[in-house]
Amino acid sequence: MECFNLGKGFISKRLRSGRKSIEDSIERKIETIHAEKFEWIDVQNPDRSDIEKLAKKYNFNELNIEDCVTRFELPKLDSYDDHFFVILHFPPLSQKIGISKNSQLSIFIGKNFIVTVHQGDLKPLVELVEICKTNSDEERKNRLLEKSSGLLLHEMIDVLVDDLLHTSRKIIANLDEIEDRVFDETKPVARSIALLRREINRQRRIVNPLKRFVLEIAKNVKKFSDEELTLYYDDVIDHIDKVIETLEESRETMEIYKDTDFVLSTEKTNKVLGLLTIIFTLAIPSTVIGTFYGMNVNLPGGIGEGLMIIGPHTMFIIIILASAIPAIMMFAYFKKLGWISS
Repeated sequence: MECFNLGKGFISKRLRSGRKSIEDSIERKIETIHAEKFEWIDVQNPDRSDIEKLAKKYNFNELNIEDCVTRFELPKLDSYDDHFFVILHFPPLSQKIGISKNSQLSIFIGKNFIVTVHQGDLKPLVELVEICKTNSDEERKNRLLEKSSGLLLHEMIDVLVDDLLHTSRKIIANLDEIEDRVFDETKPVARSIALLRREINRQRRIVNPLKRFVLEIAKNVKKFSDEELTLYYDDVIDHIDKVIETLEESRETMEIYKDTDFVLSTEKTNKVLGLLTIIFTLAIPSTVIGTFYGMNVNLPGGIGEGLMIIGPHTMFIIIILASAIPAIMMFAYFKKLGWISS
């Protein structure tokens, strides 16, 4: 019993150290970027304490803090007097088709600040942070930071929606590949169709709410920006509409491919079953005759009868002919009825 307890404690210690090493391997980043009129704070892989510090500074609601540290929260928008809070979902750019995972972006935005909270898997947003931190693209950096927080928010959403356009192009490329495979009987395609249908439905669940929330953001952001941003956000809505249109067309196409694959698979199965049925039917005469002469009873021409009309194998030849002639006659009759095609 002592050995067992020691082993259990050792295992628990190893598990705790393993969890700690995994947590340590997740890099927490808090980047603060100062612009002329506002401050941008980007938090990657957040800890609750990080968000609570920002909440004290900018007077964030406790429920919104809870939403930030939750790995998956439904999209929402809460508006307050001096800021508003929004949660949006996007697919990560590096994602493979068929892997069901969304990236969550939480945003607090006021007139003089914008706080973004995410897990660091939104590559376009991470690239924007790097551009604003460094001077790798001075012109774009100035364009992002020289005006208001509302314009920066537009740039963030715009690059992430462009990412959605890339994802929709991947879906179209997969559709073209599946189209070739649907009509190739040597390649199974049912699993690929199911995975792509799941991906299209997941994208639709992301994009349809996204359009509604971007419209709400466009209304709420006006009170925190001196510029007229309606045209900017209308452009984002147009891009989202293109993604929605592409997904709807892809969904309809997938339904056609699914039905086509089902029809072709059923036709192939029917052909195989028809062929096996014909083979079984043609074998019935020989089976019946073989059954009788395989029994241990005396039959005409059987063992001991010694029928020698055309040689020692006379009875064998008669049995073969008695089995083959009915089969040939049935084959000719099925052919005449059109049951056997060339």
